[in-house]
Amino acid sequence: MTTTSSATATESGGLSRPHLANVHHVKIPVTDLDRAVDWYGKVFGFRTTVEFPDADGVVQGVAGEVPGLGCLLALRVNPRAAEGCRNFDPVGFGARDRAHIEEWAAHLDTLGVRHSPVIEASIGWLLVFDDPDGLEIHLYSWAEHGIDQSHRPGYGRRIAS
Repeated sequence: MTTTSSATATESGGLSRPHLANVHHVKIPVTDLDRAVDWYGKVFGFRTTVEFPDADGVVQGVAGEVPGLGCLLALRVNPRAAEGCRNFDPVGFGARDRAHIEEWAAHLDTLGVRHSPVIEASIGWLLVFDDPDGLEIHLYSWAEHGIDQSHRPGYGRRIAS
């Protein structure tokens, strides 16, 4: 693949396509909007900047900023989707390294949020905890630990390109 200044990619077959311009937002389904806004505010510093009222004027969704996220976080009332996401991790949030993961563990401890121990995951360190609806939040380090976990079931392994 080659990249040109117009931000298009060319495949070996000669077809081109535009590049994405990053992630715009991450939307999380919730059952109770007030509870979710409060929880994401305490845990991540979420600050609402946009609200989405339905036709009857009832606000069923919000979007806002989370320090360090790099895109908007949206919370939308959708009980069925929230139930479907229970015990699932649709997105992994980044942390710098093991020390940063440990800082997050200490922060969660002060809030009384139950979490996993620091895990030596496929490539880096990982901390797992649930939001109020049971969606798994994964904080994964960008720094690699250098441990080969490829022999462990469920762990990733690199693919030769």
